[in-house]
Amino acid sequence: MTQLIEKYLRYLRYERNYSPHTEISYSEDLCQFAEFVNQNHKGIDLREIDSDIVRLWVVSLLELKLSARTVNRKLSALKSFYRYLLRVGEVENNPLKKIVGPKTKKPFPSFVNYSDMKKVLSEEDFDCTFLSMRDRLILEIFYVTGIRRAELIGIKDVDIDFSAKILQVTGKRNKQRLIPVSDALLNMIALYMSARNRDVKVLSGYLFVKEDGEPLYPMLVHRIVNERLAWIPTLTKTSPHVLRHSFATGMLNNGADINAVKELLGHSSLASTEVYTHTSFEELKKIYNKAHPRA
Repeated sequence: MTQLIEKYLRYLRYERNYSPHTEISYSEDLCQFAEFVNQNHKGIDLREIDSDIVRLWVVSLLELKLSARTVNRKLSALKSFYRYLLRVGEVENNPLKKIVGPKTKKPFPSFVNYSDMKKVLSEEDFDCTFLSMRDRLILEIFYVTGIRRAELIGIKDVDIDFSAKILQVTGKRNKQRLIPVSDALLNMIALYMSARNRDVKVLSGYLFVKEDGEPLYPMLVHRIVNERLAWIPTLTKTSPHVLRHSFATGMLNNGADINAVKELLGHSSLASTEVYTHTSFEELKKIYNKAHPRA
């Protein structure tokens, strides 16, 4: 089996252009499976490996206290390996065809509640300089619109319609959507643009720029958000996506229709939005347990 694994890894490297990191990961997972087979079924032919042996391997991984996510990743590598073996004619049957990995628990999205967000956006912590106004507006737009980081970076001045009170964003697969914008946010955008136009010599057409006029890059946006959200001690994650979660959770907690939230977030499937209904229900349970005398 070792020679076939090496042949498969060369296929990943030279024909599929997989990254060295992925290649190393696949190599470790497949060699671990080969070692298990060799120890427990010595001398067995590759074509004799069946679904029972694969299941025993999965059980052995779980007994090592590996997480369901890790086990599923290893299974994915083995499934990919066997698809390759079938294609090149090394095996006739796929023992992983009916193998289902262990279920993974989906964690509830982290989000910021309204009172904490008010503190993060407090005007006392920002001044009237271009950079300070930019950073506050970034936080505000994330929280008020729920857009993604890449969507925020891609906003151009022409995407803001002040008269119609609409923001146009370009999402995944270049799909565009319109988001309503409040007067308060529009006023904040106008004040920021005035400071930006005053302090930045060369503009690129993008709403959010660096001091040299060039558009922002993902890690800079992450750093801006992370530094502010780090003020909230109870928050486990401090990425821009947390503010997207906060937008969706806040909307649903306040009675918004789930289909409307789906459209605002730019989700292609309602299933992606439904996770926030679970978050809202968890909040309701906390309120009930805290407030009801017999909870």
